[in-house]
Amino acid sequence: MAGFRFKQFSVEQDDVAMKVGTDGVLLGAWADCEGAERILDIGTGTGVIALQMAQRNSEAQICAVEIDETATRRARSNFDMSPWAERLTVEQTAVQEFAPAEEFDLIVSNPPYFVDSLLPPDAKRSTARHTHDLTFEELDNAAARLLSESGKFALILPVTEFEKYLTLTQLHLVRRCDVCPVEGGAVKRIMGEFAKQKSTAIKHETIAIERGRRGDYTDDYRALTKDFYLKF
Repeated sequence: MAGFRFKQFSVEQDDVAMKVGTDGVLLGAWADCEGAERILDIGTGTGVIALQMAQRNSEAQICAVEIDETATRRARSNFDMSPWAERLTVEQTAVQEFAPAEEFDLIVSNPPYFVDSLLPPDAKRSTARHTHDLTFEELDNAAARLLSESGKFALILPVTEFEKYLTLTQLHLVRRCDVCPVEGGAVKRIMGEFAKQKSTAIKHETIAIERGRRGDYTDDYRALTKDFYLKF
C-alpha cells in the first residue's frame, strides 16, 4: 500500500504493520488539544495522530513513543517530512519505561485492544493490535503517571474494550463520543477523554460516519475530518 496523503502532510507506511485507519484519524481530529503545550502519543505507529496534533495546535511540542523499531523509524521519517518537524519527536521505548522530564497536558492513544482473541500469524500486526505488550492496566498507569494535574487522556476503543477500560481506570471520564459506522446503526467505537479530576457532568456525543451508502459521508463526519482528508 502506498503512502497516505492528507491536506497538509503525508504518511508513508509500506513497512509498518498497522496502516492509517479511520480510528486513528477520528481520534486525532476529536481529541481536545487546544491550549496544550506538551502532547504525548502512545503507540504512534506511522505517527498520524501526532501529526494531526501538530497541525491542529501550532504551539505544542509533541512527543511520540513506539515499541517497534521499524515503526519508530517510519514515524521519525514521516515527522521529518512534515511542516512541523521541529516540534515532533519519537522515542523507541515501552511507555511503561518512558520517563520524560515533564508531564503532559494531553495524552492520546489508539491502543492495542484484542484482549481475548487469538493472535494473528503476523508478529508485527500482533504487537500492534494485542494487549500482550501493553495491557489496559499498564496503559492506564502510564497515562496517570505522565499526565499533568489538569491534563486530559484521550483514546479510542471498540465498545466492549472501552467498557472494560472503564472498570479499571484510575482516571475520570469527562467526555465521550460514540461512533457509528452507519447513521442509525450500532455503535462500534467509543472515544473517551479522561482527567484526574472528576467532572460534574460527562459530555456525551455521537457521530455517524456514513448515511447508509458507501462513500455517502455524514455532515458531522465531514466537519470533524475536513481539515485532513483530501476527499473533503
